Amino acid sequence: MSFLDVTLYLLNGFKLTCLLFALTLVFALPLGLLISFCTMSRIKPLSILFKIIVWIVRGIPLMLQIFIIYYVPGFLNNNIFAKVDLYFLLNYQVQDMGRFIAVVIAFSINYACYFSEIYRGGIQSIPNGQYEACAVLGMTKGQTFSHVILPQVVKRIVPPMSNEIITLVKDTALARVILVTELIMKAERLMASALVWPLFYTGVFYLIFVGVLTLLFGFIEKKMSYYKV
Repeated sequence: MSFLDVTLYLLNGFKLTCLLFALTLVFALPLGLLISFCTMSRIKPLSILFKIIVWIVRGIPLMLQIFIIYYVPGFLNNNIFAKVDLYFLLNYQVQDMGRFIAVVIAFSINYACYFSEIYRGGIQSIPNGQYEACAVLGMTKGQTFSHVILPQVVKRIVPPMSNEIITLVKDTALARVILVTELIMKAERLMASALVWPLFYTGVFYLIFVGVLTLLFGFIEKKMSYYKV
């Protein structure tokens, strides 16, 4: 295979990598905010429950979580992902959709828990005096959070959030453990044809992706620099 052929072949896997990355953010970002509200809740049983969930998810390797999400339903005689695979194959000629959905679920839950701790730290870093000042001005809790607290929280969480999101780019390679054909999986299949160099070539795709994200987050930080916190 020529260099161009290998590049085009790897791009097919890179598309799936990008899709997994995007879907994880779409689900994990709002879910993480919801989890953070639950861990900070004044309802003790709710707060304790979600703190335990966050502790478990953050303490177990992501690879193991992928295995749990994908294989445990099969052990319970309800292999929902195999049924999804068959449905999409028969109706849309799309392979391994069930595996992909399982990976998206595992990634979304995992990163939502990490994001929740970043959200929590950002929210709790705002001085109580700002809440009291907003109350004196007659602002509701919703107005206080959306107009005063949230912009400052976003400014504070951009750096740690950018680190987690960049880590997500590289963690997408774990999808191959249940045979989802992302970028690294594509390169490994080429190794069967005695082509080893494409595996190292995949690093270029990740470097470009991470480079674009680094520039994007740098731009966001500059745009929000007017919040002196």
